[in-house]
Amino acid sequence: MLERMGVSMEQIEAVEEVIIRMPDKDLVIKHASVSEMKMKGTRMFQVVGDDIEERMREKPKYTREDVLLVAQQASVSEAKAEQALKDTDGDLAQAVLRLSS
Repeated sequence: MLERMGVSMEQIEAVEEVIIRMPDKDLVIKHASVSEMKMKGTRMFQVVGDDIEERMREKPKYTREDVLLVAQQASVSEAKAEQALKDTDGDLAQAVLRLSS
């Protein structure tokens, strides 16, 4: 009946886990059963599982804007600025000083 309405549904095999990322945490569904439904160009997924783990996400100690500011102030690439921020645990002033010396 669903096929006559243009809806197809199939099971996705061998799924090990499904991760749903949110700003502050991840939901990890292990040994999930996943079905995909296609209808008029739209894809929907149904996830079923009982082994669900919530993992709190560590907030970054710096933002994209911080990387751009350090790169501009120290006249270096964004990659170098980001590495300096990682090395200084997100301390903008220390990152700029490290790159400027």
